[in-house]
Amino acid sequence: MAQKNKLQFIILGLLNQRPLTGYDLTKSFDNEIGEFWQAQHSQIYPQLKRLEEQGAITHEVMVSGEKLEKKLYHITDLGTARLRDWITVGTPELTATKDEFILKLYFIRKSTDPRLSVMLHEQLRLHTAKLTHLKGRMTTVFGDDQQIADNYGHYLILQHAVGRESYYVNWLKQTLKTVKHAQA
Repeated sequence: MAQKNKLQFIILGLLNQRPLTGYDLTKSFDNEIGEFWQAQHSQIYPQLKRLEEQGAITHEVMVSGEKLEKKLYHITDLGTARLRDWITVGTPELTATKDEFILKLYFIRKSTDPRLSVMLHEQLRLHTAKLTHLKGRMTTVFGDDQQIADNYGHYLILQHAVGRESYYVNWLKQTLKTVKHAQA
């Protein structure tokens, strides 16, 4: 099956929430979207151009300050229909996550490998920090039931991310216990 360009749908979805500049779209990948999907500046701007050429989005030029011109992008009816169709179609395939740490673990042969403890401790530190960040975002973004009701899909994604990181941290802690036991 051909790979879909999912970035176009992320952009359409973000613009469906409110008009944004290219800079605003790029910054969206630093927060909630970035928790489950990555895109670079060099991918976003060409995609904006393609979407505009296809009639899925349009822009207006805004002047900020005395001379700075910015393009403020808006979704069109065609873009809204494409987004709706994409959301409506099922997602029948599971995609493999690209986790370099897990890939490296695959090639560790013995529980007594001296690199293992260092690798696990590094990941525990990283995933603990990420879990703390996600819990903070949950409190900041969804402080009351109305905020959850108004952005339920976003809430579910963040809730999933907290659960995933909680599991990962617990798994790393349990694994470290067995590695310490194996090295003793």
